[in-house]
Amino acid sequence: MSQLLDAIAGVPNACEPIPSIVTGGQPAPEHLAALKRAGCAVVIDLREAMEPRPFKTPDAVVQAGLEYRNIPVGHGAVSDATFSRLVDAVRELAGKRAAFVHCSSGNRVGAGLLPYFMLEQGLEEDDAVAQAMRVGLRSAELMEQALEYVRSRQGI
Repeated sequence: MSQLLDAIAGVPNACEPIPSIVTGGQPAPEHLAALKRAGCAVVIDLREAMEPRPFKTPDAVVQAGLEYRNIPVGHGAVSDATFSRLVDAVRELAGKRAAFVHCSSGNRVGAGLLPYFMLEQGLEEDDAVAQAMRVGLRSAELMEQALEYVRSRQGI
């Protein structure tokens, strides 16, 4: 188990699907400090602005010495632009800067990373879906949107 994954022990659906990129649900403030100690540089929050948060997330992330990014992924329709932003962000960070990507449960993280698994890592659909489910994907609707995004990029 990596130091990054150790840092988020107790976070729902804690996972390290990409080396140096950990994922999960809602962290607690102590997870932020542990992530910083483990070498994490960036926190990407996929929750929408109006979602309830147990603490002032952007402030707490910055106070912990981490860069905060917000790429809102809703529970309904997710735009191609949103999927693209997330794929671009993970591509930018993977192997270069350690990051934690989260939503409230891990469901939207799994959906959001599914295109990365297929387009960047070259996983076949079944393997990418299995990996996304390991990350926390539970919504068939979000899964289908992510797969449609991939198909549109692959010209299928």
